[in-house]
Amino acid sequence: MSRQTVRLDDMLAEHGASIRECLTIIDTHDVGTVFVVDDSGRLSGAVGERQIRRALVTGAQPDDPVTDLVGTPSATARPGEGRAEVLDVMRALGLGEVPIVDGDGRVVGVHVETDVVGAEPLPNWAVVMAGGRGTRLAPLTDSVPKPMLPVAGRPILERIVLHLVGAGIRRVFLSVNYLGDIVEQYFGDGSAYGCTIDYLRERPDRPLGTGGALGLLDEIGERPAAPVLLMNGDLVTGFSVTGLLAAHAAHGGVATLAATEYEHQVPFGVLESDDGRLRRIVEKPRPSWAVNAGIYVLSPALLGRVPRGEPFPITRLFEDCLTRGERVGLWTLRDSWQDIGRPAELAQARGQS
Repeated sequence: MSRQTVRLDDMLAEHGASIRECLTIIDTHDVGTVFVVDDSGRLSGAVGERQIRRALVTGAQPDDPVTDLVGTPSATARPGEGRAEVLDVMRALGLGEVPIVDGDGRVVGVHVETDVVGAEPLPNWAVVMAGGRGTRLAPLTDSVPKPMLPVAGRPILERIVLHLVGAGIRRVFLSVNYLGDIVEQYFGDGSAYGCTIDYLRERPDRPLGTGGALGLLDEIGERPAAPVLLMNGDLVTGFSVTGLLAAHAAHGGVATLAATEYEHQVPFGVLESDDGRLRRIVEKPRPSWAVNAGIYVLSPALLGRVPRGEPFPITRLFEDCLTRGERVGLWTLRDSWQDIGRPAELAQARGQS
């Protein structure tokens, strides 16, 4: 059975459920743990297959309540917690499932190996630009494409895909060019990640820039029915996918750009003057600006403006929208965000600086 068709309620046992009912959940959904909830959906505990079968061997009956076997779960996750981080915990503890528990103690989802049961599937496609050469990170990128460089034990691109799937994205397109075969061999068709992955293949001798791969979507013979999420493949970020999509829907524009704050530490005292007269000295100020975070939402109609097979910077599309008088929104990204373009930034993401 596909994980995407599993209902959350079918994976949870009610308080007072029988051993037989819990075993049915385990066998039907191929899980090792059943999470038990009370009448309000609050987590009461967990019971594992080994505990149940051990109890049966020592005399318990299939119709006995499972109550006495219920213990504390080894781990829980919060809503919105990064899927890559949850999977790392699961791997470290040898867990097959981790419940997602909200602030009221209710189980709102379950992380399993290839999906998040209970996450509402989104109709949006995601396109991740993963074809860059990464020359500034050489020699690290001489044999590994930049998006496949590991951070905390996982390639950057895998973290992105897991994050998208955890938010409900089920259709992902990866644009590939430099060493693209490494990316394709690693991710395959996406089934191991709970999504469908297709590849937008640029010509090795003709990189298409930050937006040109969107023109290759025509080759798949389908049209997106909902706004498309576009992002760079060298970002380590926990941005809210649903928050960005909701902001795009709310402002009614043709596109939305995610913005993050960039600060610059001025190492000197700044002199403020008026007509040659000193007014104030500001010691080592930290001015900040809203900058492009490399994450966008595009209305489907905009895709037709991207030339097919031609280099195209994505900023040109937004400039065209502004020239036409169309509304382009900004959404402030308040979550973790790190662009991996230079050795110092990669070191920072890896906790080495």
